[in-house]
Amino acid sequence: MDENNVDFMVLSCSSPCIQGIADPQAAAEMAVTVNNRLAAAISNNTERFGGFASLAMHNATVAAAELTRSVKELGLLGVLLNDYQQSGSDGLTPLYYDQPEYDVFWQTLSDLDVPLYLHPRTDVAPILNFQYAHSPFLIGPAQQYTATLSGHILGLCANGIFDRFPKAKLIVGHFGERIPSDLVRIEAQLLKQGPFGLPMKQDVATYWRKNIFETSSGNFATDLLKFHIGQIGLDRIMYSIDYPYVNMKDATTWIDTLPKGVLDAQDFASFSRELAINILRLND
Repeated sequence: MDENNVDFMVLSCSSPCIQGIADPQAAAEMAVTVNNRLAAAISNNTERFGGFASLAMHNATVAAAELTRSVKELGLLGVLLNDYQQSGSDGLTPLYYDQPEYDVFWQTLSDLDVPLYLHPRTDVAPILNFQYAHSPFLIGPAQQYTATLSGHILGLCANGIFDRFPKAKLIVGHFGERIPSDLVRIEAQLLKQGPFGLPMKQDVATYWRKNIFETSSGNFATDLLKFHIGQIGLDRIMYSIDYPYVNMKDATTWIDTLPKGVLDAQDFASFSRELAINILRLND
């Protein structure tokens, strides 16, 4: 971190973490253990490290209680969920957080005023076999992570989560899992379904400008940054690395180019640190 001018790093449990545990009790117990260990590991250096809580998402009330404990008692900065929660006796029933039974979780997230970082995960074997047996090279960050997670993110929008919980804050990595790059097509196609009574009351772009933030994690593309500034605004975009999956030096080499004709001093300060400080409430 010192060698690459990284002042602060938020730690979390690597994917799929608790989302890969199908048994509700085992998952809930492991979430408590993970959060306790994470908080203990960073307790002597909170000026340089923060943490995102892990949660079992089988039961929204249980998840909300553990989120509250993690923030109020352990001092964690929010929650990171690795896409859908596996459930069922065979672990093959996915649970998505855009359904009404998760409202108590979203209410708690809003009341605590902390963000949810929605992170990719590797799909369960039947999905991988069905979609990627022809080209297993696409499993992971090249395609599968984004293809799966973007559907979850758009589900949150389309099913009205941000209408019911307008104060909820969602963080999405990898420059928004391609969604801001495709907003025109997404909006046009959703608009065609308007007569069928979509739960969403606003368009995806509006949610992105009010509830959703994106990071540059693992996607150091200057032209894409410029395009997304035009699509959603720089006040929704912040720097992140995705270490250890991405080499920290590669990120440093890229961000050091941005003050040279890409971002002025004020915008660079917002992108590189100030927006994250605000969202994570590090000055509170």
